[in-house]
Amino acid sequence: MKSIVLASVIAVSALAAASPADAKGCIKGAIVGGVAGHYAGHHGMLGAAAGCLYGRHHAKEQARQRQQQQAQPSQQEKL
Repeated sequence: MKSIVLASVIAVSALAAASPADAKGCIKGAIVGGVAGHYAGHHGMLGAAAGCLYGRHHAKEQARQRQQQQAQPSQQEKL
């Protein structure tokens, strides 16, 4: 039981170390997904992978929204 969670954390840490630019949101999502997957039928690795993908997607969406919000005031000043 603990070995699956430990393996998930090690795998995610290795992925984060390999590509730090793409890891934004991945670690947090992988931890949450790994724990949820573990309790939902001992699928910690699958949950960690899905959580990592969702975390990266969510972080990209937030960054895109921040950029749009910063661009709006500058467009209004030009008018």
